[in-house]
Amino acid sequence: MTPTPAIELKGISKAFGPVQANKDISIAVMPGTIHGIIGENGAGKSTLMSILYGFYKADKGEIFINGKKTEIPDSQAAIAAGIGMVFQHFKLVQNFTVLENVVLGAEDSGLLRPSLARARRELEALAREYELSVDPDALIQDIGVGMQQRVEILKALYRGADILILDEPTGVLTPAEADHLFRILEGLKREGKTIVLITHKLREIMEITDTVSVMRRGEMTATVATADTDPSQLAELMVGRKVLLQVEKTPAQPRETILEVENLNVTDDKGVHRVKDVSFSIRAGEILGIAGVAGNGQSELLEVLGGYERGTGHVRIRGQEIDLTGAKSDGQSRRRRGISHVPEDRQREGLIMNFHAWENVAFGYHHDPAYQKNALFMNNAAIREDTEAKMRRFDVRPPNPQLTAKSFSGGNQQKIVLAREIERNPDLLLVGQPTRGVDIGAIEFIHQQIVALRDAGKAILLVSVELDEIMGLADRIAVMFDGRIMGERLPSETNERELGLLMAGITDTTTPHGHREVEANLAERHGEVR
Repeated sequence: MTPTPAIELKGISKAFGPVQANKDISIAVMPGTIHGIIGENGAGKSTLMSILYGFYKADKGEIFINGKKTEIPDSQAAIAAGIGMVFQHFKLVQNFTVLENVVLGAEDSGLLRPSLARARRELEALAREYELSVDPDALIQDIGVGMQQRVEILKALYRGADILILDEPTGVLTPAEADHLFRILEGLKREGKTIVLITHKLREIMEITDTVSVMRRGEMTATVATADTDPSQLAELMVGRKVLLQVEKTPAQPRETILEVENLNVTDDKGVHRVKDVSFSIRAGEILGIAGVAGNGQSELLEVLGGYERGTGHVRIRGQEIDLTGAKSDGQSRRRRGISHVPEDRQREGLIMNFHAWENVAFGYHHDPAYQKNALFMNNAAIREDTEAKMRRFDVRPPNPQLTAKSFSGGNQQKIVLAREIERNPDLLLVGQPTRGVDIGAIEFIHQQIVALRDAGKAILLVSVELDEIMGLADRIAVMFDGRIMGERLPSETNERELGLLMAGITDTTTPHGHREVEANLAERHGEVR
């Protein structure tokens, strides 16, 4: 007898104005399984899960939970139906304790003390049952992101969730932390919980899921047993064509040194030392990848090199010193020195979302003579024409310079920023998180553009939290932890385990002792060792 699905969506449709986000979607998720949902940006994955969790109301369609038709007008109704959601960006109060965050919104009464006492007992039981060890009295701001994710899972379980939705759960985790999360999910599955996993990482889909559903342009294109498919087939189902999953590039042909960084230090406006005595160099015709978990100084490194932040030490372009004091430390001076910068956060730092695409393409380069009509006015028609040409070359969809930046998907927003910076023929390209939130088809294109720039003899500093991306693109890899360079490796002479150890602050990666040390290090970061 076939078991009743834990979740069944029938004929779900949702439109936002003229945009049809979901079109007559039907899907069944069996109980006690891990079900993956993948698709390009804008495919409708998040909208579908937001309908299931009560953030949106479907225009039409039905939801069944454990065989019972269920109305879910809001998240409280979803929680009452046994659904919990762990968001990509955690919903935790930083200066509250773990216990206070778990109880928040689920208090027994107006008296907080009895609620906290009961929650402490239940938290201890849940931690034992699901291997989710946690210090209930630790402040959220004092624990690592891996531990914070456990708190989000415990919050859902405390509220009685039998169905867990996880949105891009490994985006901020080291490989070791991701492996631990997968062990937790397997344990939850063994206890009968049903898990829906939204991710763009095909390797994770293959490793952890039982079944995978593929969405494209608001429709469900396939649902298959994970064991019966492979990454290439899934990528083709997502994009509608064959996709190169491996970066294709010839060996680097490094030439003269372009960038030299010597004893660079950066202290933020709160007095926190973010970059600590960092030194490295990059030559023409090579890509140096900086690997590391977000928050370990990579962002500040890009900002000081790009002219957004002050620092001390020495930075030279083609042997000429760059000012780091702030007197001449700005993006304009960097561009004049042949530095282009694709920032980590395209929406906050790379684009003005309410401005047109053609205006965004001119930002930072508005003094270009080709953009000037005379001393007082810019030649807007020339900028629009140039933008349209760039959009065609970089396959921006739709290729309409008049649309505002917010009208484009994340992948196409990224292409606009890349087109603006790469087509300036820089000596040095600084690029942060080039494919963050980008679908697999756009990832392929972006990687090709970065490799083409390297092959044209340019120097590239690549910062990414995606180890697959670093391993595939970089000619040399440096790993940052707590503001320092922990080591440098050639991709052909290392692996993700060794890089993961360096990302956790362990420099002794060659002995069993080093491997044991990283487990203790990660345990302490998670609050398991006090």
